[in-house]
Amino acid sequence: MRMLMNVRIPHEPFNTLVKEGRAGEIIRRILDDLRPESIYFTEQGGTRGAIAIIDVEEPSRIPFFSEPFFLNFNADCEFRVAMSPEDLGKAGLGELGKKWS
Repeated sequence: MRMLMNVRIPHEPFNTLVKEGRAGEIIRRILDDLRPESIYFTEQGGTRGAIAIIDVEEPSRIPFFSEPFFLNFNADCEFRVAMSPEDLGKAGLGELGKKWS
C-alpha cells in the first residue's frame, strides 16, 4: 500500500551529527535501505523534516521505515494512506454517495 511518511527531525541530535560530518552519511544509508518511491526534505514547524512516498506491503513493515529515523535522529514519524487518482477512481464514490445520502 502506498503511504505518505511524514518525518519531523528535532534540532538535536541532528545539529551535532551535522557538526561531526555524519548526518549526510546516515541519511544516505537510511535511504539506500528504505528505497522510498520519492522523498523531499523540508522545514516543518521550524525544524527539519522529510516527506516520503513509500510502499508498505503490510502493517508490520512500519517499523522498517520508522526505526532508522527514531534511532538515529529522535525523529517523529507519521504515516498516511496515499491514493493516486486511479486509486480514488476505484473507490466507488458514486455508490457510496447514493448509499449514505
